[in-house]
Amino acid sequence: MSKSNQKRISAFSGIRTYMKLPHTQDLENVDFAVIGVPFDTGAGYAVGTRFGPSAIREMSQRIRSINPALDLIDISQYMTGIDYGDLLVHPGYIEYSYEAIEEQLTPIFEKRIIPILLGGDHSISLPHLRAAAKTYGPLSLVHFDAHSDTWRSKDPRKKYSHGNMFSLAADEGIVDPSASIQMGMRGSGPNPDFESCFELGYDVLSTDEVKKMKITDLCTRIKERVGDRPVFLTFDVDFLDPVYAPGTGTPEVGGFTTYEAIQMIRGISGINIIGFDIVETLPDRDTAGLTALNAANITFQVLSIIAMKKSIEVEMVK
Repeated sequence: MSKSNQKRISAFSGIRTYMKLPHTQDLENVDFAVIGVPFDTGAGYAVGTRFGPSAIREMSQRIRSINPALDLIDISQYMTGIDYGDLLVHPGYIEYSYEAIEEQLTPIFEKRIIPILLGGDHSISLPHLRAAAKTYGPLSLVHFDAHSDTWRSKDPRKKYSHGNMFSLAADEGIVDPSASIQMGMRGSGPNPDFESCFELGYDVLSTDEVKKMKITDLCTRIKERVGDRPVFLTFDVDFLDPVYAPGTGTPEVGGFTTYEAIQMIRGISGINIIGFDIVETLPDRDTAGLTALNAANITFQVLSIIAMKKSIEVEMVK
């Protein structure tokens, strides 16, 4: 997102790319690429998140590159970004889509470009992680969500869904649970996902546990857990309370405010983020565009902390 690439046009004008980034698939001299993954075959309750990427892009039009809350960090000063467009997927065919997603993302990770992935249901995180691990090896996972997504199917014909990606990722060795953390889990029970989390070795915090902590303490715990390892950051919009994210397929009451979520993202600045996805925005249930607006802005906060890390690295070289 170099300043030279940004045309001075009104926020309501032009092609709906994320933050009005240039729409191109030219990966030369690119630090990050915003990429839509319009897939929802993994959803178990309500579908329609295939339209999430376009909704998030639409609600990103007024976001500028400077973040006043983070020492006026200017993303465009430290990183060049593009809107790559959407990946090719095959609705109704989850294995086929996984193969396609992984194949398309692999060269992006190989170039050490950070993909900023707009979902789509949460099942897409598995091929995202598979592609990332080819370049970086086993990853640390930082997971904001109302659900742990470590459920296991007893039916081999139903291997994949948006509820079991992170048990499968641990099984495949592409995520290291001992250096990963999940937070925000809540909902009615009994909830066997917590048992599977602990069995796999994840650090997991329920919403009640997080609410009792200071945000600074939570962020310290995240940083200590992942250290300097390559981190894949994943954010399910149902981490937020339905008041702030009504447009999602599996809402859980008693969640977090947007302010709390933004403070958590800002507080983990410095971790080594090599990939990010934000998932489960369902526009049909988002009549005012509130969920898409919040997803667009949380994505901006993630880009801001990546830029903060790069700015520190630049200063160290001087």
